[in-house]
Amino acid sequence: MNGAVAHAFADVIFKGLLFMSMGAVMTMTGRTKGTDLGGLYKTMPLTATLCIVGAAAISAFPLFSAFVTKSMIMVAAIEEHHYIVWLFMLFASAGVLEHAGIKIPFFAFFAHDSGIRTKEPPKNMLTAMSLGAVLCVLIGVFPGVLYSLLPFEMDYHPYDTRHVLTQLQLLCFGALGFITLMKTGVYPDEKRAVHIDAEILYRKLGPLVVTSVGEFVGRVDNTVRAKMVGLLGSALAGLSRIHGQVGPLARSWPSGNMVFWVSLSLAVYLLFYLFF
Repeated sequence: MNGAVAHAFADVIFKGLLFMSMGAVMTMTGRTKGTDLGGLYKTMPLTATLCIVGAAAISAFPLFSAFVTKSMIMVAAIEEHHYIVWLFMLFASAGVLEHAGIKIPFFAFFAHDSGIRTKEPPKNMLTAMSLGAVLCVLIGVFPGVLYSLLPFEMDYHPYDTRHVLTQLQLLCFGALGFITLMKTGVYPDEKRAVHIDAEILYRKLGPLVVTSVGEFVGRVDNTVRAKMVGLLGSALAGLSRIHGQVGPLARSWPSGNMVFWVSLSLAVYLLFYLFF
């Protein structure tokens, strides 16, 4: 539980730093596609440095925040004999290194030169990114401060020789694999594309569902309206036949008939009054 809480706290900071750095790039360049970027370290060195700090933190480099939080979860998995979970987490760590720790700063600030020449973002953006970078380093260098705020007491020391060497091996071999793939040309080329994510459900299916429901409701509404108009027309026609100018209730009745029916009604009422 302590590991999950600590890593969630650190995760908000280093991912926020990465989002802010990419937001600064988008703001200053006006580009939103990774294929349009590259070589920005020449004109945005501070932003590049802060982005690298966030990348190092999310990759769990020693002296950075995720190194002292992610390891708590992995050690707990080993101690509880969840070896398969530990292996999945190990592979996920390598994937995070390649996907976020390397690709984000490399393709935005290095890789090929896109020819874009801009400037650093405004001071308020640099200040926010700097605060995030400082927190990533402080948590990694002084983990005891964060550990003291966790919900349960614990005695954990992340900077032991085995943990540091294991993590450095993972990071070095992961980076070596990326470099090898890039140098040999095996790494996939950058291509203009739209990555399909969960938003496709409401971006594509949403209008389709709304349109279909609208058409169905429209058909039901038209059918109900037609039925109601027909029923109302029939009712009005029936009332017209009875109460219209030629209807039975509109005819002139002879006075003798009227007297007869009134007398009969009074007689029936009198019988009920006398015998019931």
